[in-house]
Amino acid sequence: CMMEGISHEVCSLAGTLKLGKLIAFYDDNGISIDGHVEGWFTDDTAKRFEAYGWHVIRGIDGHDADAIKRATEEARAVTDKPSLLMCKTIIGFGSPNKQGTHDSHGAPLGDAEIALTREQLGWKYAPFEIPSEIYAQWDAKEAGQAKESAWNEKFAAYEKAFPQEAAEFTRRMKGDMPADFDAKANEFIAKLQANPAKIASRKASQNAIEAFGPLLPEFLGGSADLAPSNLTLWSGSKAINEDAAGNYIHYGVREFGMTAIANGIALHGGFLPYTSTFLMFVEYARNAVRMAALMKQRQVMVYTHDSIGLGEDGPTHQPV
Repeated sequence: CMMEGISHEVCSLAGTLKLGKLIAFYDDNGISIDGHVEGWFTDDTAKRFEAYGWHVIRGIDGHDADAIKRATEEARAVTDKPSLLMCKTIIGFGSPNKQGTHDSHGAPLGDAEIALTREQLGWKYAPFEIPSEIYAQWDAKEAGQAKESAWNEKFAAYEKAFPQEAAEFTRRMKGDMPADFDAKANEFIAKLQANPAKIASRKASQNAIEAFGPLLPEFLGGSADLAPSNLTLWSGSKAINEDAAGNYIHYGVREFGMTAIANGIALHGGFLPYTSTFLMFVEYARNAVRMAALMKQRQVMVYTHDSIGLGEDGPTHQPV
């Protein structure tokens, strides 16, 4: 939803990082559950996203598949910035009495209105019946199988030419740890136990990141503008805004967006994201934390400054 603050956080960062592969479709129907949005949402969304550094395509008929396809092809040709496709739609399209209103947003149309809608659209098929010509047009099994076969053949050739790299790719995509990880991790722990030191827990966290970072090339870290305090940087950290092959994201003051982005990274696979902020600020990121738990995604969340001893920051930063 363009009204929610997280849309600003993540879209601003996407523009800054010039994520040219990102294409977003904006379903602009002018309606929310409470009614027409002009009473509470009058932003110029196109200008807003242009200010973020996005490529914006206006005036797309969201009910015209060919228009959407043309806009998508235009967006794919833009590789140095993300794209927003603004699709104008009518909510509840085809419903004679409820289209374009909030009545079609969060409630069923009802049997009588469904009958009128079927008549309006000229839909003569039984419920759950898919006409054969529509099924054939949308059936992507053969095309999908062909693409998967082509990918498998390509990867088999890659595996033959680069067996070590192919094995590493497979390991990361499966989410497995390196074969020697347990032994090296136990060695690191044994050294700490042999020479115990009284240090802050955030420093202990940084020491762990420093030890495990070289073992886990899939580590992709970041902090919500608190790296010097959270101690999330390690000697091998390289910011992705400076090098696309880097392994560290400076998220800025975007706790909610940071956690949601890390969820997306985890869902993609092949990476082990870690994020960090003060424990108090997890309150702002809570919904993304909840989604990570619901989706059972592997994300390491580092929360520091978990006591009352926070010095000059005072009670606004104290979680207790």
